[in-house]
Amino acid sequence: MADKKYDNIINLPHHVSGKHPPLPRESYAAQFSPFAALTGYDGMIDETERFTEEREEQEESFRHELDVKLATVRKDVERGVFPEISVKYFKKDLLKEGGSYVDFRGRVKKIDYGKRTIVFDDGTVIRAEDIADIVIGG
Repeated sequence: MADKKYDNIINLPHHVSGKHPPLPRESYAAQFSPFAALTGYDGMIDETERFTEEREEQEESFRHELDVKLATVRKDVERGVFPEISVKYFKKDLLKEGGSYVDFRGRVKKIDYGKRTIVFDDGTVIRAEDIADIVIGG
């Protein structure tokens, strides 16, 4: 037996507002678009696809060559000459394993041997062990 609970209202006409126009049929689904069951999923996919590199191990002769270049820069700084150099260095990724090689050009402010870093006049600090190449001047 059917429930007669709503028989008094079931056949009443649907209310239409006199103040607001009716929502177009094409827009019905749009009213639910702010709801996203998988919020952040696209960002996770993008992050997983993002490529990182492994740090390349350098041969001893190459490290010696970099040490010679750093010594040249240090002598200039000690004489009060602050050379402009280009540095290619490995920057560790903050979110996943590996990182990327970055090229940076700037004027050397100081070389901190205690911390083993090069400090540039714009505040950039690069660790000596991250350096892959140095070009003095040009």
